[in-house]
Amino acid sequence: MTEPPAESLLFDMPPPPTPVERLLHLADQYTQHNDALDLLLYATAPPAPEAHTDSAQRLAADTQCAIKAIHGERLYESDELAETVSRLRQLAFLADASVDLNVATARELTALAPEAAVGCAVTLAGQTRRRRGATAPSPDDRLNATHRTALAEIACGHVVASSSLGREFTRSREPKVLMSTLRALETKGLAERTARSAPGAYFGGPPLDRVRLTAAGITALASVIDAPPGGPRTAPGTTPRPLPAAQATTHSR
Repeated sequence: MTEPPAESLLFDMPPPPTPVERLLHLADQYTQHNDALDLLLYATAPPAPEAHTDSAQRLAADTQCAIKAIHGERLYESDELAETVSRLRQLAFLADASVDLNVATARELTALAPEAAVGCAVTLAGQTRRRRGATAPSPDDRLNATHRTALAEIACGHVVASSSLGREFTRSREPKVLMSTLRALETKGLAERTARSAPGAYFGGPPLDRVRLTAAGITALASVIDAPPGGPRTAPGTTPRPLPAAQATTHSR
C-alpha cells in the first residue's frame, strides 16, 4: 500500500489549540468533573472515597499544561497576566488537594473552577491581542450578540437542558439562554448536549443534559472572547458565587 506524500499529511493536520482555546477546553473539563461528582453525591449509594481521584489528578496536570502553554507565548509581563497564571496555579493546587478529600469536600474545591478558567481565557485573549499589537478580531458573521453571550455562558457551565411533556427547555443563569438560541448554536455546530450528565433541578430529580461547546464552538468563542457584546456578566478573572440549583431559572420557547 502506497503511503501519501508527507506534504499532503501536513495539510490534513488541524492546528494545535491556542492557549485561549486550551483554557476554554479546561473549563469544560472542570464542568464535567463537577457534574460527575454531583451525580455521585445524588446517588442512593454513598460514593467510593476515591471515585474522583483519577479525574482530579488529570485536571491538576491539564491545568499545569495550560500554564506552560501561556508561558510558551512569551508575552510581555503585566499584572493581569501574572494574576491569570496565579489563578490557574490555584486551580491546579485545589484540584490536586481534592484528591485526598471525600467527594463532597472535593466538589467544593472545584466549584468555581469553570468560571475561573473562562475568566482567565478572557484576560489572556485581551493580553495576547494588546501585547502583540493585533487588531480586534473580525466579527464572526455566524454569531450575533445573543449567540456570543450564550457561548460564554455555556463555557462557564451555566446551561443545562431537558424536556417535559414533549416540551424542551433550558435552565440557566442571567443572562438567559433560551432554547431557541441553543437550537441555533446546535444547528451551526457550535454547541451540543450530553444527555443526563448534569445533576437534576432538585434532589432526587432526573439528571439534566449538560450543554457544552463543540470544538468549533470553542474556536468561535476564543476568537471574540475578550470583548463579547453583552457577554459574561462577570468581569474578566472574577468568579461569582454559584446559585443553588433551586434558584436557577427555567427558560423555554
